[in-house]
Amino acid sequence: KAEKPAASGIYTVEVEGKAFVVKVSDGGDISQLTAASSAPVQAASPVAPAGAGTPVTAPLAGNIWKVIATEGQSVAEGDVLLILEAMKMETEIRAAQAGTVRGIAVKSGDAVSVGDTLMTLA
Repeated sequence: KAEKPAASGIYTVEVEGKAFVVKVSDGGDISQLTAASSAPVQAASPVAPAGAGTPVTAPLAGNIWKVIATEGQSVAEGDVLLILEAMKMETEIRAAQAGTVRGIAVKSGDAVSVGDTLMTLA
């Protein structure tokens, strides 16, 4: 079972009850396959330019179900920042590090793709 792509070439598919995010390149080759888990997901913390903060990115394509953190809020490593819904499964997006929420780029109901910036921690 596959849902309508959230972004060009990115699909969330369900195989035997397990969800996977699949990125299909031009020509039909699968260029990325990521297992979507019903367990809480630790958000990646890519390197950001000095002073820019650390972006919290979407680990899978889906819809923002609930934004829990608020602008200016101090968070500890592991705190739930928001909940992402994909394939009828809710996935907690947690802080990979302690910090202060400096920017929230999404709101409840927004559709996101893998790698989209959800918020920024400083």
